[in-house]
Formats: sequence, structure tokens, C-alpha cells
Amino acid sequence: MASRYNGRSRFTNADKIYENILEERGLGSIRQYTTGFMRKLTRQQRNHLSIAQQRWTVGDRLYKLAAHYYGNPKYWWVIARFNSKPTDAHFKAGDIVYIPMPRETIFDMYGV
Repeated sequence: MASRYNGRSRFTNADKIYENILEERGLGSIRQYTTGFMRKLTRQQRNHLSIAQQRWTVGDRLYKLAAHYYGNPKYWWVIARFNSKPTDAHFKAGDIVYIPMPRETIFDMYGV
């Protein structure tokens, strides 16, 4: 399955700033992924995609759009990445959301 974590390194974090949280949870450290890079697609790559458009309305969520268009809510990050808006909070009512398709093509372009 395609994952936004593909190709990302993991590291152990025992930073002092998290000491209280880790202690409350009975942990000495946590494993985290490095921050991913959200590269833009080229115009040529975009020309190979079909792009659906939907107006963002109150109650919309990226995971709901992913479930509708891709058949799996776990692919919400594809829509977020394509629109250069990493979370639902970055959209406001009336914004046009662009949904790239087909799913397999966009996954290949993002290298997942």
C-alpha cells in the first residue's frame, strides 16, 4: 500500500522537552519519522493527470474526500500534498480542492 512514510527515515527521540509526556506514558523514548519533503509536480507531470475539482464546504475533511475519490480515507495526504495544504485547517469554505487521478499515477509521481 502506498504510504506517505515511504522513503523516510525513523529516529529515536528522547529529547528532554518530552520528558514529562514520556514519563506519563511509561516510555523512555519514541520512534518518529523524519519530516517529509512536499515537492511540486512539473507541468508535464500534471498534464498526465485528470483533476477533479470540488468546492470545500463546512464539514468537509480530507479523509472524506480521499474515501470518496480513492476508496480509502488513508490517502488524504495525497490531496493535501497536491493542493500544498497539509491539513484540513488550511482550507476554508469556498476554496476549490483539486483531486488528482488516477490514484496509481499520482502515487508513482510522488514516489510512493
